[in-house]
Amino acid sequence: MRHLAPRSLSERQRRTLTAVAEAALPAGRRFPAAGAHTVDKVDAFLAGLPEAATAAATALLTALDAEAWVRHRASFAALPVADRLAMLERWRDGGLARRTALRALVTPLKVAHFDDPALYRQLGCVYTFDKPKPEAKPAWWRERVHEAGAERGDLAVDCDVVVIGTGAGGAVIARELAEAGVAVVMLEEGKFFERGDFTGRPFEMQRAMYRAAGATMSIGNVPIPIPIGQTVGGTTTINSGTCYRVPERVLAHWQRDLGLTELSGDALAPHFDRVEAVLGVAPARAEFLGGNARVIARGCDALGYAHKPLRRNAPDCDGKGVCCFGCPTDAKRSTNVSYVPLALKAGAELFWGARAERIIVKGGRATGVVARARTADGTARTITVHARAVVVAAGTLMTPGLLEKNGLGLASGELGGNLSIHPACGAIAVFDERIAGWDGIPQGYAIEQFHDEGLLFEGATTPLEYTASIMPQLGPRLIELVEGYDQVASFGFLVADTSRGRVRTVAGRPVITYVLNDHDVARLKRGIDILARVFFAAGARSVLPPVHGHGPGTDELRGEADLARFRAARLRASQLELSAYHPLGTCRMGRDPAKSVVGADHQVHDCAGLYVVDGSAVPSALGVNPQVTIMALATRAAGILADRLA
Repeated sequence: MRHLAPRSLSERQRRTLTAVAEAALPAGRRFPAAGAHTVDKVDAFLAGLPEAATAAATALLTALDAEAWVRHRASFAALPVADRLAMLERWRDGGLARRTALRALVTPLKVAHFDDPALYRQLGCVYTFDKPKPEAKPAWWRERVHEAGAERGDLAVDCDVVVIGTGAGGAVIARELAEAGVAVVMLEEGKFFERGDFTGRPFEMQRAMYRAAGATMSIGNVPIPIPIGQTVGGTTTINSGTCYRVPERVLAHWQRDLGLTELSGDALAPHFDRVEAVLGVAPARAEFLGGNARVIARGCDALGYAHKPLRRNAPDCDGKGVCCFGCPTDAKRSTNVSYVPLALKAGAELFWGARAERIIVKGGRATGVVARARTADGTARTITVHARAVVVAAGTLMTPGLLEKNGLGLASGELGGNLSIHPACGAIAVFDERIAGWDGIPQGYAIEQFHDEGLLFEGATTPLEYTASIMPQLGPRLIELVEGYDQVASFGFLVADTSRGRVRTVAGRPVITYVLNDHDVARLKRGIDILARVFFAAGARSVLPPVHGHGPGTDELRGEADLARFRAARLRASQLELSAYHPLGTCRMGRDPAKSVVGADHQVHDCAGLYVVDGSAVPSALGVNPQVTIMALATRAAGILADRLA
């Protein structure tokens, strides 16, 4: 058999993983079983991950095989399928360590198996999208886009401001400064993708545009994936496009408790207005809300809950359903198609594929950045940018490591701390009506009834393979659910967390620790309860909560009696299946240098000319999607910096 290259697993490990695939993903009425062809895809995927991730996967396969020998005196691959499935179910119902290990093994198998055009055709889903025809004449500003590794030989560049990162913070401040007449150079570690590169295929796009192929996660009393972008546009290229302004109660906290009196609603309003005009922020259009919004609205009406379409940065959206994997129509105005081109048109330069490594400091002032790139033949190339000021906008999880590596921002001891992430989860519901959740905006609707409690409910539809990956079921029941995917609805929510974590750098990579406290566990439980009630009020036949071990037979809730048992159960953090998409606060802004990393002007307290303008500077959890808040703060920061450079 021809295998995809490169490979990371031995033949024995491949046999074990194939046996897992056959047991977890058997044939259904319409769908074929998983097998060696599925493992080929996963093997290639593992080869693209950091060595630690690949080593962990091989260790898990070895552990599974060892348990099979202990229990059955045979390798896992030699067991009958029923015995294999029983062993996998024991891992699924076991403690956190075993459940997490099984999830790590099975999730890529599910994604790889259901990432199949034939399966999509069976359900009537669109698998991929036609790429646009090349422009007859490329936009002139592309002359200012440079692949850092395209040429050999070191390079030195002079400018007024060098900006590290092109996401919600970096792209915005670059555009605003460039339009103010400031000479700007943008450095981006990720690649420059354009509309024609976006296939709509999650498995492919995740590997291309997500840091560590989407494998970034926190460790603590429950592991929480925190996927972030590594591409021109940063995480804005792969987010859902939801646009909320920071709530007034959060601003009041910043002013009252952190001394940030400048950050009032009135003071920030013009900056929000400017951002929203560029992004074309408007409520999601009714004709593209889809079946998920329909049943949520019906359930909320029955219960008397407030609900409405979300405001988004995609005025021309036609509901392709793949916002988180690069918009194939450029309808979503992520910074790769909005602020970055505006910055380039105003005279900025962009070097992509350039990893910032050293911040040049002379006389206590930041005066430039040294970045590294890798050419096609593997040769290292150094790009040195000399500047009058440096803006770090590498994101909440990466900015602290860059500062720490350079011995900057350390005075308060707060660098890397104060991490909030908005822990999120959701539920899947099975209906007797066609939902076709893929046909519409993935996150276009909201329940705002409980926002003052720190709960924000937002739609969260994912493509077939990703929906299957978050279903806890294995074997025939999983296949039954997937084959009825057109009748499955999903919705999610986040909590404004009071828990806090920390980012540290180990061997050049961010290590994220985060312990979910009891208060946030209680709010997550309440959110699941509310969402299940909405689904049942809308006519759901069953609801699949993201919780393990809260009672016998409770993988699926089938009515009020099951829901009452769920309410009475005592949940631990380790029982929840969570994710998070809004890391904030690791270089928190504040008036007091002893308690913060940057001041109200975004300048690092212990280094003049060095500014942090991204989610890491946001002082606390917002309770809403942070994209436009980061952008508004970046717009404000640009005005401050431009005045100082004048």
